[in-house]
Amino acid sequence: MKKQKSLKFKESVGIDLGSHSVKVVHLKRLNEGFKLLNYEIRPTVAHGVEYIPGDLRPERYGPVLVDIFKTLRINPKRVQHLVTSVGGDNTSIKQIKTIFLPDEELESALFFEAKKHIAISGSDMVLDYQVLSVEEKTNNMNILLGATSKELINEHTNILQTAGLAPNLVDIDSLAVANSFMLNAYVEEGVYVLLNLGAHRTNMVIWGPEARFFSRDIPFGGYNFTRDIMRKRSMEWEQAENYKLEFGLLDDPNNPEVRTLSMLDITEKPTEEAIVEEIRRSLRFYVKEAGNSDFRKVYLMGGTAKLKGLTEFIAEKVNLPTEVFLPFINVEMPEKFIDKKDPQLALAVGLAMRAE
Repeated sequence: MKKQKSLKFKESVGIDLGSHSVKVVHLKRLNEGFKLLNYEIRPTVAHGVEYIPGDLRPERYGPVLVDIFKTLRINPKRVQHLVTSVGGDNTSIKQIKTIFLPDEELESALFFEAKKHIAISGSDMVLDYQVLSVEEKTNNMNILLGATSKELINEHTNILQTAGLAPNLVDIDSLAVANSFMLNAYVEEGVYVLLNLGAHRTNMVIWGPEARFFSRDIPFGGYNFTRDIMRKRSMEWEQAENYKLEFGLLDDPNNPEVRTLSMLDITEKPTEEAIVEEIRRSLRFYVKEAGNSDFRKVYLMGGTAKLKGLTEFIAEKVNLPTEVFLPFINVEMPEKFIDKKDPQLALAVGLAMRAE
């Protein structure tokens, strides 16, 4: 794939097509940094209705996107810098090391190399890459490989076109998460764990200024927390969803004798325990592969990051400082947005701030 040139644009739009909701961020590019013009969050499933992951169809996105752009007063046909992303089972990103190759040979060599590291059929693979560094002593190249399937790209393109949008840059969710963090956090050294907690899955990214890049998907999210509450508190979906939004992992103070999900002796582990177990496993793997255990902090992103008690639970179980990520640290915000630094906008912000 040919290298992309830097794009010159005055405004940008980042779209996060989440499984439960669509997030759109509209930024204006300044001489240094960005200014938030507007944003919108819309669910793709009506509140109070249980959404079954296997029943969610891509057709639901088009009408939602159309309504969002009308609300934001943006003409879809006039959006020049649109950045979106794909994620899930048919996407993969790996950091690899290879011998130095000139540009004209690198792309074809990486296609064959990718087959060893990425579980997508070669004939169905869409591949992109970025050279991170060239080691002075060995002349080896550290490269970030990103891949997805043609089928997923076609489905994604159709969604955007249905809403009158012309597909432009398509990223991978985990890269957008890292990009949002890099552009909106102050870090000097060490390794950081980023958890983008969505409705059905959690994007886990391990990133540091000089560290090896790592990402994986953990198959648990807000949907699973609601199902836990339904099962253990004998609630219907809407009641459990409202309970989750109000109390999270905590007890209802009006029912002090009810124990939290984390304390219940059950055969099936509660979602928070399952997520922590996957985090620990990933950290052990990372230390073994990268030889780096300088973990500094865990940052929570996504709608489920707002779950009461989750930040404290992860901090205790992983034994690392943990906090909710605020995605607008380096974005100028008009007064009306000051109190709306929503962590579920992190992915869309990372997309909108992508320069090339």
